[in-house]
Amino acid sequence: MFKILKYLGKSKGAVAAILALLVLQAYCDLALPQYTADIVDVGIGQGGIEYGIPERMRGDTLEAVRMLMTAKEEEILLAAYAADENGIYVLGKNTDREALAAVMELPMAMLAMADAPGGVDFGMLMQTPEGGTAEEGELLRYRDSFMERYGETGGAMVSQMAVQSVKAEYEALGMDISSVQTRYLLQRGGRMLGLSVLMMAASILAGLLAARTSAKIGRDLRGSLFRKVVSFSDAEMDRFSTASLITRSTNDIQQIQMVSVMLLRMVLYAPIVGVGGVLKVVNTRTGMGWIIAVAVIAIMVLVGGLMAVAMPKFKVMQSLVDRLNLVSREILTGIMVIRAFSREKFEEERFDGANKDLMKTQLFTNRVMTVMMPAMMLIMNGITVMIVWFGAKGVDLGNLQVGDMLAFITYTMQIVMAFLMITMISIMLPRAGVAAERIEEVLATEVTIHDKEQVKDGELEQVKGVLRFEHVSFKYPGADENALEDIDFTANPGETTAVIGSTGCGKSTLIRLVPRYYDVTQGRITIDGVDIRDLSQHKLRGMLGYVPQKGVLFSGDIESNLKFGGDSVTDGDMEEAARIAQAMEFIDSKPKRFKSEIAQGGTNVSGGQKQRLSIARAIAGHPKICLFDDSFSALDYKTDVVLRKALHEKLADATVIIVAQRISTILHADRIIVLDDGKVAGIGTHKELLEHCSAYREIARSQLSEAELEGGRVS
Repeated sequence: MFKILKYLGKSKGAVAAILALLVLQAYCDLALPQYTADIVDVGIGQGGIEYGIPERMRGDTLEAVRMLMTAKEEEILLAAYAADENGIYVLGKNTDREALAAVMELPMAMLAMADAPGGVDFGMLMQTPEGGTAEEGELLRYRDSFMERYGETGGAMVSQMAVQSVKAEYEALGMDISSVQTRYLLQRGGRMLGLSVLMMAASILAGLLAARTSAKIGRDLRGSLFRKVVSFSDAEMDRFSTASLITRSTNDIQQIQMVSVMLLRMVLYAPIVGVGGVLKVVNTRTGMGWIIAVAVIAIMVLVGGLMAVAMPKFKVMQSLVDRLNLVSREILTGIMVIRAFSREKFEEERFDGANKDLMKTQLFTNRVMTVMMPAMMLIMNGITVMIVWFGAKGVDLGNLQVGDMLAFITYTMQIVMAFLMITMISIMLPRAGVAAERIEEVLATEVTIHDKEQVKDGELEQVKGVLRFEHVSFKYPGADENALEDIDFTANPGETTAVIGSTGCGKSTLIRLVPRYYDVTQGRITIDGVDIRDLSQHKLRGMLGYVPQKGVLFSGDIESNLKFGGDSVTDGDMEEAARIAQAMEFIDSKPKRFKSEIAQGGTNVSGGQKQRLSIARAIAGHPKICLFDDSFSALDYKTDVVLRKALHEKLADATVIIVAQRISTILHADRIIVLDDGKVAGIGTHKELLEHCSAYREIARSQLSEAELEGGRVS
């Protein structure tokens, strides 16, 4: 959760704008129920008369109202009304209607009672026997006795009678009561429509900003993750499987992106609506606030129980997704081998096992979570029934209006829905939290191969290419024994240094130390006397031409692959490299030549063609040191001989190191290094090694005939 908030913290401006829009949306959302209540209670129930105070009033009515007021209340009354040319008193536009209603509704209600059949003549009651006006104390006594007649429902009844008195006054003035009602309904309806449009606009803008912000988070995370993985050495790549890194770059980031949208839209919005709803409920003065507390407690108990059951399974789910991706990738990449050994059934069962494990976990969490929605609906409907039940009693007693009850139901549902939104996001948060941890695990991984703060690139402006291994030993991370031990030799420019040995003796490991895919454990490797660890990786690898054991091509065309070394590779360099690598024959046979398409992974070219293109790509940039890691194994003997001869001419000034399995490939090398179990078993020419190195003789006898051994050459 906190990691996701950290990602959101990088877009503070957008988050602040979204928060402002959500506050505006919540304000509109919370205002609408009150307008609905007003339409029901005032527009329909009271004929559009909101307060028990008339907008227009006859002089006689004003005088009658004054008789039922205290001196202070009279001042408020006279300040609110002004007579027009016809002697009709008109309410001022800037009058505080609520304050006026507080002092005027009771006198207006008393007038309504006086006008009713058999009503009390309050005017006579307020006169003394001498013809004067009763004292203020007598007036208050009469008013108190009037309120006591209605008990607890007095306030609501007074308001209703005051409204009836206002209606009677309007009729006496000849006003159209229906037009008053229509005007009120149109006014309130227009405001509701305006608020709805404003709420919709705020919601759309907030959704747009949330989507853009989450997309930006996803983009930045993918970029950070990609840059981090690209900077990994082989040691870090061995720690994370390829399938896991792909899952983290896609599925895990997608989880965070999706939750970020919901955090910005739902989690931010829910407490705003929830708190606003509680404040609105308190202001309704219905006496049913305890129902809200019951609803909130029920929801918290439900959510807490579900999370306690489902949370552990969410953490397991991501590792099962990794497992499924791993199995899928292995099966798809090894499909030919699977078919060759008729292991389709076995692999189907292996995939089915991983698939079912994930399915069972997902089913469990989904079944647990499916309980939530019906339970939430049960709580919501139960709360609605409780509000209607207790609200109906309030309406029956006269201390609650129907519209207020409807508004209370709406506010209650908004509060419950706010908790429901938070609950929905809480389902996704555990998975997103696990995804964030997995991404942070990659981003926080310390890269073992990195540039020093002070590099010595300037010392190699004119590179000669003298490569020296000085008593180099290397141990893989976590291994107990050295893979290479005390390797010491020098490879000079213009010479070919070959490395040969049995499978697993460390040939590829040795050559992978030069571009710093791993760093040496002991000793050092130098180029022109400078330790390669003192150079920047960019400078070091810019001097190298590397052909891996397994040729790798990228989707695109032949030209893009051969110019992979950068813009410095010209069309002439590309064609020359292809010619030296003996690739022009099959390139010229294609209609588009260098523009011919290369499928992902080079699946539309043969193994030999892939190797030749890999060799051409390595030499197209004119490297000072060329590293060939068993890069001729897929070539036929004739192509191998011609290619090596062309390489010798092309790379006359370069340092060449060739790792090979076939003696025929390295027979004419200037120096051959024989590795045996990670140690140097012999160094020399082919002839010298046949005489003095038993390990080399065994390899030679397994590959060459007696005549070739005696002749010292391969024809």
